[in-house]
Amino acid sequence: MGSTVGLHNHVSTSQSGVPSSGTENVHEQAGKQYLLMLDGRALDRECLASALEDHELGMAVVAMGSIEEWRLRKGSAPPLAAILFNLGGRKVTDHGIADEIRHISSEFKAVPVVILADTEDLAQILTALECGARGYIPTSVGIDVCVEAINLAAAGGIFVPASSVLSMRHLINSGSCDTRPLTGMFTLRQAEVAQALRRGKANKIIAYELNLRESTVKVHIRNIMKKLKATNRTEVAYKVNDLFAEGALAEE
Repeated sequence: MGSTVGLHNHVSTSQSGVPSSGTENVHEQAGKQYLLMLDGRALDRECLASALEDHELGMAVVAMGSIEEWRLRKGSAPPLAAILFNLGGRKVTDHGIADEIRHISSEFKAVPVVILADTEDLAQILTALECGARGYIPTSVGIDVCVEAINLAAAGGIFVPASSVLSMRHLINSGSCDTRPLTGMFTLRQAEVAQALRRGKANKIIAYELNLRESTVKVHIRNIMKKLKATNRTEVAYKVNDLFAEGALAEE
């Protein structure tokens, strides 16, 4: 815990970027790997930093409230092995979060970014990985699993919870059955949008569920309408239902 406190002083209390205390700690640990932990809640980040080091993380922890704090001091700060971005109760799809993950991943290209969050929702995990994260740890796991996940990412791997992998397999299996009658006419993405239209979903919902921009959904719908020679959404849904009916008859 001593190194965590020293590093916390180094990054949080020195306005010049030169530590008023903890300098010796930084020099003593020269060559050691460092984890940058980002969490706007001071007590949470300090407690987690101590817990990670106490459970043999294998690297010192630099705990900061935001990536902006690190940017101000990164010139005099130690090299990083990984970044742990703790979202807490926030979601990757909340306003600005996905963009922040993208910016951090882009800025620290050689440093894996791992997300820690309360939710285990598959859509959130996939969005985080699409934004450049190299791992997603739900807070439902224990500290030992958290340590292993961070080390896996630092070694070049990608961690996702096992429950999400099983959910993904089920989703792929069910999705392939749902869209099979459409794959001869549409691209996979168009088939997914057509299936959503068949179920009467609004553009906003389709965009959210498929992780697309609403403008992109509209483009897909226009292309679907052209292929089906439909003039409106209702006609699209009617014709897609016909395709499913034909697919069911062919299977029989």
